[in-house]
Amino acid sequence: MSTGLIVAGLGLAALGFAGKYALRAAPTMSQKMSEAVKTLPKIDNQMFSSSKYYKGGFEPKMTKREASLILGISPAANKNKVKEAHKRIMSLNHPDRGGSPYLAAKINEAKDYMESGRQG
Repeated sequence: MSTGLIVAGLGLAALGFAGKYALRAAPTMSQKMSEAVKTLPKIDNQMFSSSKYYKGGFEPKMTKREASLILGISPAANKNKVKEAHKRIMSLNHPDRGGSPYLAAKINEAKDYMESGRQG
């Protein structure tokens, strides 16, 4: 029992010394933190506008432009490139692997549109 009291006493002493150190260091640490925050770059919408991802939603009717954006290929891509792109994207977005069924449907629609050769 006395061993438990000694361990508890040593723990409280260590906690006290750590608290004392933290209180002494707090003014300089807060000053350093405020200086560090001032040097951070400002975050605004312009930082995200140059993203490589398309910022719009889906169009009501599939177009060649939208299909090529979904598949990540050129609008003039041949059927082999369409199949490769579809396979690559579906392996990442398949509903059986936790992907969205809606996105999978749009990816399949884009593949069908590009393979059929419809004009947009």
